[in-house]
Amino acid sequence: MTGQPSLPLSFPRQHARTQRFSLGAPRAFSVSPDGSRVVFLRSRGGTDRANVLWVLDLDAGREYPAADPAALLGGAEEELSAEERARRERSREGSAGVVAYAVDAAVELAAFALSGRLFVAELRGGTARELDVPGPVADPRPSPDGRWVAYAAGGALRVVAADGSGDRAPAEPENATTTWGLAEFIAAEEMDRSRGFWWSPDSDALLAARVDDAPVRRWWIADPANPSGAPAEVAYPAAGTPNAEVSLSLLRLDGSRTDIAWDRERHPYLARVHWSADGPPLLLVQARDQRSQAYLTVDTATGATRVLHADEDPKWLELFGGVPAWTPDGRLVRIADDSGARVLAVGDRALTGPRLHVRAVLDIGPDDVLISASAGPEAEDPETGEGHVYRVNERGAERVSEEPGWHSAVRSGAVTVLASSATDRPGASVRVLRDGKQVATVLSYAERPVLTARPSLLRAGARGIPCAVVLPSGHRDGDGPLPVLMDPYGGPHGQRVVAAHNAHLTSQWFADQGFAVVVADGRGTPHTSPGWEKAVHGDFAGATLDDQVEALHALAGRYPLDLGRVGIRGWSYGGYLAALAVLRRPDVFHAAVAGAPVTDWRLYDTHYTERYLGLPQEQPEVYARNSLVTDDGLSSPAEETRPMMIIHGLADDNVVAAHTLRLSSALLAAGRPHEVLPLSGVTHMTPQEQVAENLLLLQVDFLKRSLGL
Repeated sequence: MTGQPSLPLSFPRQHARTQRFSLGAPRAFSVSPDGSRVVFLRSRGGTDRANVLWVLDLDAGREYPAADPAALLGGAEEELSAEERARRERSREGSAGVVAYAVDAAVELAAFALSGRLFVAELRGGTARELDVPGPVADPRPSPDGRWVAYAAGGALRVVAADGSGDRAPAEPENATTTWGLAEFIAAEEMDRSRGFWWSPDSDALLAARVDDAPVRRWWIADPANPSGAPAEVAYPAAGTPNAEVSLSLLRLDGSRTDIAWDRERHPYLARVHWSADGPPLLLVQARDQRSQAYLTVDTATGATRVLHADEDPKWLELFGGVPAWTPDGRLVRIADDSGARVLAVGDRALTGPRLHVRAVLDIGPDDVLISASAGPEAEDPETGEGHVYRVNERGAERVSEEPGWHSAVRSGAVTVLASSATDRPGASVRVLRDGKQVATVLSYAERPVLTARPSLLRAGARGIPCAVVLPSGHRDGDGPLPVLMDPYGGPHGQRVVAAHNAHLTSQWFADQGFAVVVADGRGTPHTSPGWEKAVHGDFAGATLDDQVEALHALAGRYPLDLGRVGIRGWSYGGYLAALAVLRRPDVFHAAVAGAPVTDWRLYDTHYTERYLGLPQEQPEVYARNSLVTDDGLSSPAEETRPMMIIHGLADDNVVAAHTLRLSSALLAAGRPHEVLPLSGVTHMTPQEQVAENLLLLQVDFLKRSLGL
């Protein structure tokens, strides 16, 4: 008897089971200062969710595992605490095993949590062991000298010796609403600050954040599919409502404590903390409206702070990775908006100008600063969607990443780990450079996609909107016009037009179903200049939608686009934009798939929403104008209704399901037909394999039906 031939693997199935081709790819690199080791995370295969902690020995030219979760847990399933689940949701972490780790200054000791238990790994020897401490453990971090490990557990910040002895709590919660050493919701979700404590360079003290959630209003997220279960209580700081109270204290290992003082009334947001041997502790604190911020130095003897530098902006001040920090000779490193450009500033000098758009600081050496940047407003012949790594000093900027594409890097001393993606090959290649010369590569075990993306990257319209156009595989010049699928994110911090193959795989799959797919990064997305990003101030509904329309019409003259059949899909801000498109411009858009859309900005969080729209109690008309559930939101005539599918995870604690329920109620009251697809037990990430696969299939079916394909 012969077996049935296996069916070829479909892209939706592969896309789901590989978690968007992220499984098996190396990430989270650390380089030892002596240049002998590179440490990283990678699972053992393209469908294996469990990350292993690996060491690449550059001198011996070999890789070896330092911590394998299967061995450490004895094959048992991971058990995650509520705090750890929340941390992973904030960081959009869908994998398992060792999902994060921290190292000492020499990169010889690593600490990490598995199933709420604390483990350390000796990186030179490749051995790992558990430390018996109270749990569940979150965010363990070794001291710089490797003698101690600090971690958060049960609301307390605790410290244990690296040999497992002497566990104690330098700070314990006073009540049920207080925690030490953990980032509050909006710091992790919106400020890109996932940490809540920082070791002193001498390993004798910690700066620790104390968070009191008592002022934050409580929301209740139920699971309607399981009515016997109690709703989950969530402290959610919605726009215009109180935030958590965040303070900072210096906790010495001798048991003493010094509270850090700054004007928390004026600058309540603790956005960044930096503590290195090159200077005193640095804080970056922001006003609630994010139009002013201060760089503070801390006197560790008294807890007093001094303003080192202050910034103001009439719209808002952006936060960046890797700054603030000190140079080895004690100068402040920051990223600033200056004369229409985003520049790197060291001390009192800007070291870059309008040819570069600086995105983050990657490393600070004695002779240069390593940054990531894209083309600035005055770049010569900028390539659309490219991002590069540069070495910058007083003499200028030198590009480290030579090939076209999208690049990132980690560096320590003479060794740089350079990860590079391009449009003509899947995944990312990882090369290890010493003094600029390649000495090793880090293998990826990620699966090769079953289809090949063929995006055309260009700028469209009078504004030069960055776009990616994806046509069906095998499409030939002269073929008839194609129905169009706009596939944007389209909002702040969400760049979709990048010179990387895998970024366009889903768009290619949709194209292969018979669409011309257009991805347009309009104003508000992180491209080119501060002015481009800040054009959405107070005006989500106008600027971002106008740019989708402009890009569509501009591209119609160059590509076979059927403007009589235009659909749009998106998730999160992209879901908001998709719903907005068919409600405000039914003359242009004929169907929409809105996934986890923000429909009422009064229901979204403080730090994000108020940055762009202000306080709802002070500017209610701005919120009404940008909402989908007000009369302003439903502004097109009722007879011009367009099909809309709204998708939402009922367990979403970021964009809660109330957004979709309010939109559905408003549409029903206005007599507008629509479909709602509720996802039981699904959060904002949709990591479940079957859900992720079937969502793609259901969207295609809806779009084909709605556009008459």
